[in-house]
Amino acid sequence: MTALPRNTTPATHLHDARWLRSSYSTGANNCVETARPGRGPWAGLLAVRDSKDPAGPALLFSPESWAKFTATFH
Repeated sequence: MTALPRNTTPATHLHDARWLRSSYSTGANNCVETARPGRGPWAGLLAVRDSKDPAGPALLFSPESWAKFTATFH
């Protein structure tokens, strides 16, 4: 198995994360979910995962990086 890139971790390692979906989601399970891990090495970051693969990798963003990313699509 290859190592995950530095800015990812298996979503299952984020034990205290409460995953949220957009209210615009259709419920068809084809969206992304976000969480803010509250402790451990990921505290203070924003985690993003594919709702179809909840045990798969989660991308980790700093608050500043996430703000820049989402501002691009407004």
